[in-house]
Amino acid sequence: MKILSTHMKLLFITSILIPITPTHAKSILPTANGIQYPAALKNWRVIASSYRTDNNTQRVILGNSIAIKAARSGNTNPWPKGSTLAKLVWKNTEHPDWKSAIIPGKFIHSEIMIKNAEKYKSTGGWGYARWKGEAQQPYGKDKSFTQECLTCHSQVKKSDYVFTIPAKIP
Repeated sequence: MKILSTHMKLLFITSILIPITPTHAKSILPTANGIQYPAALKNWRVIASSYRTDNNTQRVILGNSIAIKAARSGNTNPWPKGSTLAKLVWKNTEHPDWKSAIIPGKFIHSEIMIKNAEKYKSTGGWGYARWKGEAQQPYGKDKSFTQECLTCHSQVKKSDYVFTIPAKIP
């Protein structure tokens, strides 16, 4: 009984001392459709990168653990429920000391896609969110901005509305 009491005290003290880790970044406001910016995004792993010639931007596509597992196993059509993809976008610029190297310049925006076929049925099974600039200001005046996302992503409906092709890692 005394051991149980000691364990209970230890559990109580630990619960007070260990802070609860938020699942969203506190200083970044959610988008109009209620999607929160993931707090742990900086610790996510790379799924792929891309370069857009039409607007001279480069992108790094990251994934949460569900998306990483799906990408590494080739289970991406459809992506599993809970997969979250993040796209970080920069304008391209030349490396100051090596002109033939292109590096990230000004940060443009971040985008998030969350797979949940039931919750986001009207947008192809994906919840969309975007934050603009280094200040990460939510994009869209109301939740109808997601129709803009869906219109673009409908071009790749056959690949579960996802443009990203996971990079092969040897």
